[in-house]
Amino acid sequence: MQLAILIPLLGYIIAVFAGAIFAYRQRSKGNFLAEYYVGNRSMTGFVLAMTTASTYVGASSFIGGPGAAYKFGLGWVLLAMIQVPVVLFTLGVLGKKFAILARKNNSLTINDILYERYKSPVLMLFASLALLASFFIMMAVQFIGVGRLLETTLDLDYRWAVTIFALTVGIYTFIGGFRAVVITDSIQGLIMLIGTFLLLGGVIYSGGGIEQIMHKLAIIDPDLLTPYGTKEQSLDFTFMSSFWILVCFGLLGLPSTVIRAMSYKNSQALHQGMVIGTIVIALLMLSIHLAGALGRVIIPNLEVTDKIIPMLMIKVLPPFVAGIFLAAPMAAIMSSVDSMLIQSSSTLIKDLYLRFKPEAIANEKHIKRLSTLTTLLLTIVITFSVLNPPDMLIWLNLFALGGLESTFLWVIALGLYWKKANRFGGITSMVVGLSSYIIFTAQNLKVLGFHPIVPALMLGLVGFLIGNKFHNQA
Repeated sequence: MQLAILIPLLGYIIAVFAGAIFAYRQRSKGNFLAEYYVGNRSMTGFVLAMTTASTYVGASSFIGGPGAAYKFGLGWVLLAMIQVPVVLFTLGVLGKKFAILARKNNSLTINDILYERYKSPVLMLFASLALLASFFIMMAVQFIGVGRLLETTLDLDYRWAVTIFALTVGIYTFIGGFRAVVITDSIQGLIMLIGTFLLLGGVIYSGGGIEQIMHKLAIIDPDLLTPYGTKEQSLDFTFMSSFWILVCFGLLGLPSTVIRAMSYKNSQALHQGMVIGTIVIALLMLSIHLAGALGRVIIPNLEVTDKIIPMLMIKVLPPFVAGIFLAAPMAAIMSSVDSMLIQSSSTLIKDLYLRFKPEAIANEKHIKRLSTLTTLLLTIVITFSVLNPPDMLIWLNLFALGGLESTFLWVIALGLYWKKANRFGGITSMVVGLSSYIIFTAQNLKVLGFHPIVPALMLGLVGFLIGNKFHNQA
């Protein structure tokens, strides 16, 4: 059975490395920094859609999200659909302005844009450190997710599973840079769609049809069929609105998706990307979370809920088809990790090293070596950090997501749309937003029942306005 599962997975990995080799050949033809970090701004609409969607859909969506739907029922499926407009929202609000600024100033990273807008090394330094810390946590979540996935499906030791994954994603990102990331993201997006449809169909068939599954869910717990969650986790207005801010509105401040708004080819590509990406996100979110919720009938007593998707895969799919599906969450996780690896590398090299040592840019060979080795070193460090994982990935991932949003949302949005926004307002907003989010989360404080991201963003906005006013009076 394991051999039958491995064959399609190996085929997928071969396709990924083929994309990386192609990207490497393209890289050798152009400017290294522009090619390695933004792919020479050449993404078509389809590639833009698939890489934006694939980057957003990671271990939390394929492992943690369905695990929450398994535990809290159909209400979590409804909650997950809040994420549908994320591509439309991000590219629609930021796409054109980011592309214009990036091309005008030859910016290759989000911190390049922030520096050109605010002219503040302090702001850029704080942004870089916050990005690196949050990305480290988010990448660790992806590594843990794939470790559990391979541990469950292939009966691999967790540590070996993580090591194999790290070698795969680290090497192809190391070889191909941003172009390898977006090429493989396109492959991965298609695999995710096919895999989720196969799994959902298998779950419905094994459960005896939708009507029979609903009847059995009602016997297990009638609350699983309501939109309001269970006694353990109520999905009330404050929870749902907080979740919308965290996984939709707040994503205007998520650098790994925002960077896509700098890298597309033209306006036609942007518009196509918005439409295709929204459709892809809608289909993926509905299918994978519904599979998790309905899977409660097939595997009713699962202690570690994050294992529901790999357990269902083994239970309801023939071995070869299971191998095709195994490539789907692998694709989701790899597409998130590779993007964050590239952006973390660009933060360390382009935003920090070259910003404070600009003369080094003259030595392109040295920059090539430093950039690629940094990508590889980051992979190794994260691998060693995830050897003893926590139980539910979704909360750890959401914590890091909120940290990025509370840091970047207002400096990006107000920086683009408010001419009077200045560096004092930006720095104050970042410090107040991030520190308040960490404090509220660590102390489990809730204002009127809302998730910490809501008061953190409000305090960040107030901080921006006060800081801006202080400068204008100074």
